[in-house]
Amino acid sequence: MMWPSIALLAFVTLQRLGELVLARRNTAALLARGAREVAAEHYPVMVALHTAWIIGLWLLAPGRPVELFWFVVFMALQGLRLWVLATLKGRWTTRIVILPGAPLVRSGPYRFLRHPNYAIVIGEIAALPLAFGLPLYAIVFSLLNALILHVRVKAENAALKSAMILK
Repeated sequence: MMWPSIALLAFVTLQRLGELVLARRNTAALLARGAREVAAEHYPVMVALHTAWIIGLWLLAPGRPVELFWFVVFMALQGLRLWVLATLKGRWTTRIVILPGAPLVRSGPYRFLRHPNYAIVIGEIAALPLAFGLPLYAIVFSLLNALILHVRVKAENAALKSAMILK
């Protein structure tokens, strides 16, 4: 039976495309308010990684059974993703955009983690392939994601520090 895997892949693909639209809108609004983007040079690599992750899943996962445990884990992560989006509102973007003078968000999941969205993405990159029974795929993309997140978190922390937002 192919439809569960196709439905899940379609959900994730449409979600990511919708998030890119939201991120573009939020980025434009933040820049119009005087924000600045930093460390943009790694952004195309991050987009390429996530695009390759989804395309690869479209190539490998259709028709594979969806393992219930990992599906539930992945869907729980979607709830956490919505919590991040609701907490950041117009400040959520896929780029590193610093709004001078804006206080660091410390509510919602940011009470518990400095970078909850990245923790969620780490989980998603692993859980979705595992839901399709693709453990090697999960490992490879988790390692690649770890590399880009190392660069990104370092750049974001430096940008926040230089904006005197981070203590």
